[in-house]
Amino acid sequence: MNLKAFKNIFFFISIFYFTYYLIFYKEDISFEIKAEIYYSYIFLSFLFCILSICLNGLAWKNIIIWFGQSLKNNNLISFYILTNSLKYVPGGVWHFVERFTFLKGKLNEKLAFYVNIIEPYFMLSASLLLASLGVIYNPFFLLFLLPSIFLHRDLIYIIIIKLQSFKNKSIRLFKINYTKKQFDEKIKIKSIFPLKILSIEILFILFKFFGFIFCFYIFNDLSNIDYIFIFTIFCLSWSIGLIVPAAPGGIGVFESCFLFLMGDDYSQSSLIMSLIIFRFVSSSADLLLSAPLFFKKVIRRN
Repeated sequence: MNLKAFKNIFFFISIFYFTYYLIFYKEDISFEIKAEIYYSYIFLSFLFCILSICLNGLAWKNIIIWFGQSLKNNNLISFYILTNSLKYVPGGVWHFVERFTFLKGKLNEKLAFYVNIIEPYFMLSASLLLASLGVIYNPFFLLFLLPSIFLHRDLIYIIIIKLQSFKNKSIRLFKINYTKKQFDEKIKIKSIFPLKILSIEILFILFKFFGFIFCFYIFNDLSNIDYIFIFTIFCLSWSIGLIVPAAPGGIGVFESCFLFLMGDDYSQSSLIMSLIIFRFVSSSADLLLSAPLFFKKVIRRN
């Protein structure tokens, strides 16, 4: 079984798993809550989701700079936000295609390609680095530190080549290769380790989690919350949703993994309600933040 087929199967199993729980606990699911609590927490959740998207765009801009490019174009972050909503389009590659096309006109083709394939790896590394806090529950979580090690300037080429092989299988259009020697000669990476970018991505994950926890507060008892455990499960579930391209924006996969990994420590119906509200808030933040930029782009074309 190839990797793509496995990811597709995993996606459909996740959708089935979440749907099963939704039907099984439908009698316990109720969104009848105090309006003043609901609106204040939803507002805070939405705010943190908006800020997380902006941080993600800032990290993307800094990856370009780390690769030795000093672009004076000030609309890099806004363009990233504009294309962010494309991750919800089935296929999971259209945001990549749009960003690659945009950067290709400003950088050389190879660099534009490398910047875009490495960006999700930064997010994954940051998320798994934070998930390693789960080592207090299980020593296995120490392994989640490994992806961050490969962000070292002397090791990043290994990751790029591996990611390129995956991308070439899904998008036949891209056939771009540098040898290790050519990579070192053509791409002048500025620092030994991209600490600034990783720090921004860590903030991105933290703000995403804050967005989730306010949705969690709406339906759960605040007196008995193990924040480290919930945070660890959140990071791990989000990471799995990120690497399954069959799930647009991780829809279904994140929710199913979170339910499965949380077990019976919290009410399943309250978890389902929290996940549904968070998915609505985070997706709305993506779409609403990109909408003004999209309309602005359409008006300029006309």
